[in-house]
Amino acid sequence: MIDNHIEKAAQIIRNGGLVAFPTETVYGLGANALNPIAVAKIFELKERPSFDPLIVHIASIDNLKTLTQNVDKNVIRLTEKFWPGPLTIVLPKSKIVPDIVTSGLNTVGIRMPDNEIALKLIRAANCPIAAPSANKFGNLSPVSAEHVRKQLPNVESILDGGNTSVGIESTIVSIDGNVCTLLRPGVITISDIENALPNTFVFNAEKPDKLIAPGLLKSHYSPVKPLYIFDKQAMNLPESSGLIAHGKKDFIPTASKIIYTSKTFNYLEIAANLFSALHAMEDDENIKQIFIEPVPELGLGLAIMDRIKKAAYKYQ
Repeated sequence: MIDNHIEKAAQIIRNGGLVAFPTETVYGLGANALNPIAVAKIFELKERPSFDPLIVHIASIDNLKTLTQNVDKNVIRLTEKFWPGPLTIVLPKSKIVPDIVTSGLNTVGIRMPDNEIALKLIRAANCPIAAPSANKFGNLSPVSAEHVRKQLPNVESILDGGNTSVGIESTIVSIDGNVCTLLRPGVITISDIENALPNTFVFNAEKPDKLIAPGLLKSHYSPVKPLYIFDKQAMNLPESSGLIAHGKKDFIPTASKIIYTSKTFNYLEIAANLFSALHAMEDDENIKQIFIEPVPELGLGLAIMDRIKKAAYKYQ
């Protein structure tokens, strides 16, 4: 049955329409990446500013070679190790990539998702698919089909693949020769790349001046209710407060509702359940403000805190 839905969704993509679909990270809102009019519909439906570039999703390494100007041996080694998977690589774009996809930049972010529905959709559509997260711009990322319906009720088709497994957006790196720059942290860390491909890359800590990848704004991934990073010194929270915690503790402050992303402070579980917990608090009419426990910014904790800080930024 799901294959029938995928074929119908692929037809929508081929006809210039939009489809929401699952990946291992979050749900994406997809259009034919080579059709600028179709891609413009993504920006319109999401209310996304045109200066924020999109990621292009592919299902074959052959697509990578047509979308970029050159694919060197370092990039191939990186894709062989981490694709399909939650890693986006920013590379010089070829002429077939419309400027609207890259916000006029000469680079494009590309990844191969590790989700069978996503891969089948790309193959059936017979084109690369440009897809940011399937939500209103700046709001909480969707990790279920229901989250998509809540924010984008008018999308033409939603492929329901259940809850996503990774739960936060892909790691984004740019590659220039043997220089690798981390643009957005994710479950694949710089240490993972360094350990998997030793003596391959020099890692650059400098951030680019231009917005060359999504998810780089200071405020992003935000709930509609105020969100605050929990001060562990607080004894009690205000009335009608929800607390998102990451492990059972001897002491928990008074809160109207508590959601645990993990019982053991497991980073993979925290990442997978982070946006689901935020959506649950956002949807609870009895909760007026949300507090969330921070995590140490080590390894995957860097990516988790990246999402938490951006989600809470406008409320600080």
